[in-house]
Amino acid sequence: MNTSIIFDMDGTLFRTETVLEKALDETFHFLCKNEGWEGDAPIEQYREIMGVPLPVVWETLLPNYSMSVRAITDDYFLNRLIENIRSGNGELYPGVVALFEKLISMNCTLYIASNGLIPYLEAIVSHYGLHHWITATYSIEQIETLNKSDLVAHILTTHNIQDGFVVGDRLSDIAAAKANGLVSIGCRLDFSQEEELQQADYVVNQLVDIPEIVATRRVLL
Repeated sequence: MNTSIIFDMDGTLFRTETVLEKALDETFHFLCKNEGWEGDAPIEQYREIMGVPLPVVWETLLPNYSMSVRAITDDYFLNRLIENIRSGNGELYPGVVALFEKLISMNCTLYIASNGLIPYLEAIVSHYGLHHWITATYSIEQIETLNKSDLVAHILTTHNIQDGFVVGDRLSDIAAAKANGLVSIGCRLDFSQEEELQQADYVVNQLVDIPEIVATRRVLL
């Protein structure tokens, strides 16, 4: 019996904070030099909205700046993230590779659905060789609505998936599972919020617990 599992990337598979703070510092240093920004990078404010699409990030962090400045900032930040990943500054969560190996041995097909942009996701997948286990990676920029529920629906249609799981750390992942009739697994990791996790079908404290949930759910089906 084949089972499809759709993973979030940031805060679920990839420890985003390992490249986030450095890239954000570099970006706002750039804004200080070129666009009149004053003060430190708003890292804590970014953490509060972690997981939303990047256009929303800049609307929140740069409310008084023009769309053109936000676009320049977006490009610069993306480039700094990618360079930090390629330089080896990033890190997967413990057990990701072992988890993928186990799930593949259980006849699972794995996908990624992320709010990250395509070049960023490609950098992570390439640097860590995730293509060995992941069938396909999808970015929110492939969906006009920038809605993760719609992105997951697109994956289901593209791959003719009838049921399965969505694994992630934020409400958008849980909501995407529910909207598409899938089982949600919430991950209690760095950016998760307890009130959001309460809405998940299952919650794990570590990735190693996921195969047992998949196996148990198969028995129930």
